[in-house]
Amino acid sequence: MIEQHSLDLIKTLISFDTTSFKSNLNLIKFIENYLNQNKIKSELVYDEAKNKANLFATIGPNSMGGIVLSGHTDVVPVTNQKWDSDPFQLIEKDKKLYGRGASDMKSFIALVLSRVPKIIEKKLSKPIHLAFSYDEEIGCVGVHGLLDLIEKKSIKPEFCIVGEPTSMEVVIGHKGKNAYSVQVDGMSCHSGQAPLGVNSINYAAKLIAYIEELNKEKSINGPFDLDYEIPYTTLHTGLIKGGTILNIVPNLCEFEFEVRNLVQDNPLELVNKIKDYANQKLINEMHKVSSKTGINFNEKIKYPALDISADTAPVKKIKELLNNHKHKKVVYGTEGGLFNSRFNIPTIVCGPGSIDQAHKPNEYISIEQINKCGEFLDNLIDSY
Repeated sequence: MIEQHSLDLIKTLISFDTTSFKSNLNLIKFIENYLNQNKIKSELVYDEAKNKANLFATIGPNSMGGIVLSGHTDVVPVTNQKWDSDPFQLIEKDKKLYGRGASDMKSFIALVLSRVPKIIEKKLSKPIHLAFSYDEEIGCVGVHGLLDLIEKKSIKPEFCIVGEPTSMEVVIGHKGKNAYSVQVDGMSCHSGQAPLGVNSINYAAKLIAYIEELNKEKSINGPFDLDYEIPYTTLHTGLIKGGTILNIVPNLCEFEFEVRNLVQDNPLELVNKIKDYANQKLINEMHKVSSKTGINFNEKIKYPALDISADTAPVKKIKELLNNHKHKKVVYGTEGGLFNSRFNIPTIVCGPGSIDQAHKPNEYISIEQINKCGEFLDNLIDSY
């Protein structure tokens, strides 16, 4: 059985459609009002358009240390997904809760909120900070304003828990990500006169082939971290478009690529290699035909890798509270890398649900995972 208060909060949070391209303010205002009812003051950090906001709140003594419980409020789209029910209406079936964000990651936020009365009652020796962000799903965009606020407060927490779905396993590392869009500007002409033009698709293909060469090099030479499913830094091209019809040499081709790096690798060194190849080899060739051609890079996403020693005290503490002494590293990214790199505090990713169910139609979380997370939070609160 799941606690009714927790279930009600999960149901309410899922009912807010906080898909990343939409506002999250209704959800944030709900959390703000909920905390106000418990006499906890929140601070909101808005985006420039005042259409989205992060929320930060502190429960307990106004002192240094303590922990941060972090989660993102946005969810991925349901567009073109075939659901058996309304994605934004919680459905309980076969000991599972279905809904967009059930696993990633509104259940964690709801469980934290459900423990607020208990946290207040316990009269903590150290503070517990709540940090809820927007636009994590499109590249950890919103959390930067939240981190600015935390830095301004000089809180210096002992550690941070990011409640992404890990099946309540302790995650001490994930890869970083740098993603770019590339625009290749060529010069059109009739395909019968192809050598007189600059084929943007051909030059995009050459650059993509070079990116794949770097990927193969990493798979052979490393560095390697065997805690990962894919134990080396990867480079990947995932989107390309260009051309109009076959008998016109295309003057525009666009593609997107990413670098998912181990903490031992500097992704900018790889990106600079790609840019140097474009500038020194490809653009020089293109300019022999027309100086108006070129290749331009635009950074889309950037967040750092996370890598925490398994020997740190917070990791040992979380394992003890979970009665599970294993840990792992994951291929997907989180805001954990930003918390860790910004404040140099141990940051652990641990939350209910599985990434295998996230982002899919009929996303769900098992009630077993809900209860396991609830028990963990109770033990964590008691330890303070």
